[in-house]
Amino acid sequence: MSKQSTGSVLKEARLKLGLTQKELADKAGVHINTYARVERDEQEPSFDTVKRLSKILSLRLEDIPS
Repeated sequence: MSKQSTGSVLKEARLKLGLTQKELADKAGVHINTYARVERDEQEPSFDTVKRLSKILSLRLEDIPS
């Protein structure tokens, strides 16, 4: 079983909720460019950002790879 990347897990959950990157970034309190880099696995999110994203996306913290 291959492990998904942080970005792919976040993108999949975001799309299931029908949110744009901008909508999710705004809800999480991060800049759209920052969130886009996280989703493309170009930047690791801070723990606080991961906590906010997990709550918005209804994910458990352990479901988001680090």
